[in-house]
Formats: sequence, C-alpha cells, structure tokens
Amino acid sequence: MRYDLVIFDNDGVLVDSEPISNTLLAAYLTELGHPTSYEDSLRDYMGAAMHRVHDLVEERTGERLPADFDDVFHARVFATFERELEPVPGVVEVLEKLVADGVPYCVASSGSHERIRVGHRRTGLDRWFDEGRIFSSQDVGRGKPAPDLFLYAAGRMGVAPAKCVVVEDSPLGVRAAVSAGMDVYGFTAMTPAARLTGADRLFGDMGELSGLLRA
Repeated sequence: MRYDLVIFDNDGVLVDSEPISNTLLAAYLTELGHPTSYEDSLRDYMGAAMHRVHDLVEERTGERLPADFDDVFHARVFATFERELEPVPGVVEVLEKLVADGVPYCVASSGSHERIRVGHRRTGLDRWFDEGRIFSSQDVGRGKPAPDLFLYAAGRMGVAPAKCVVVEDSPLGVRAAVSAGMDVYGFTAMTPAARLTGADRLFGDMGELSGLLRA
C-alpha cells in the first residue's frame, strides 16, 4: 500500500444514495417553481454541499429558496433512506480489507454529520466509522470543489496530503482532491469517466478498488 490514508466520499461511494437524493431534490425544486430534472440535479449538485443549491438557484433566478428548504429536504431524504438505502455493492469487502491490512481510512462528505450517520445506521456501515473517522463540510468553511474538507480530514487523521488517496464519484469531489494535492480514484458507477477529469485512476466496480490500492 503506497498510501497512509484512504479518504472516502460518502454519497455514491459508501452508500447508494445519489439516486434517492437527486430524485427528491429535483422534485422539490420543481415543486417550488424551479423546474429541475433528475439529470439536471446530478449535473449541478452531485457531490456538493447544500449551499451550492441555494447559490445556483439564486444566481439563475434571482430568487432565494425558502428558509426551511434544507430542513424539509433532509426530512424527505432521511425518511426515504430509512426505507430504501443500501450500501454500495462491494464496499464492505473493501473496508474489511483495509482493516485487515491496518490501513487508516475515513469519510469526508459534503453531507451533514446527521445525513452521514443516518445513512450509515441504515446500511450497517456505522460499525466501520466511529466519530473519529467522519468529516463533513459542516466542519469547514467551504465545501467541494474547495480542498478544505479533504485537507481538514487529513490533518485530523495526522497524514500528509501527498500520502492520501481520495475515492470520489463526482466532478466536484475530484477537483477538490486534486486541489488538496492528493491522488484521487474516480468511481464511474454513476458518473461518466469523461466527467471525472483529473482522476489518477478510474474504476466502475467497487470490487476493483482493493486491487488498485495495492498496485
């Protein structure tokens, strides 16, 4: 293993939440008078913190989203998570291998701490991620594509950026990892490889990751 820390994105990498959250986000924005398709939501918001949704809507329309937008959206997301959310196929085996090999790992997500915890409890991934391994955009001033979150996670884990690899599935996340001076492996299960520009490696099946990390 040539890395001292593996940093996982959460949504779409650890938990298969992107279809759920982007379907609900597109529907809620449309409900509020901002027509948005599922494809629009993936393109504009996948991998982003909630402030990006507010910023883009205001930039494009001159209108602010309701003050309770985040609360209403998250209530809908969490309710659906409790019924439908599953771990990304193959990710448990990756985590088992990292533990067996003694390789440090953590999660650095644009989602809130509550969102991460809800998803991990539902999918059983909470056994792999105690509070010391969970980092959120809530912990820093700027979300992805700024490098702040990844640099914060590496600092808290005591590892230099150059010895970290980030596992990401969004263009914003890849940009953040590159800006942080970290290697990044792009997961293409939901995102076309051409959109993950800057990734050092690309893979489409989580079962491939352990082999790539050992290479």
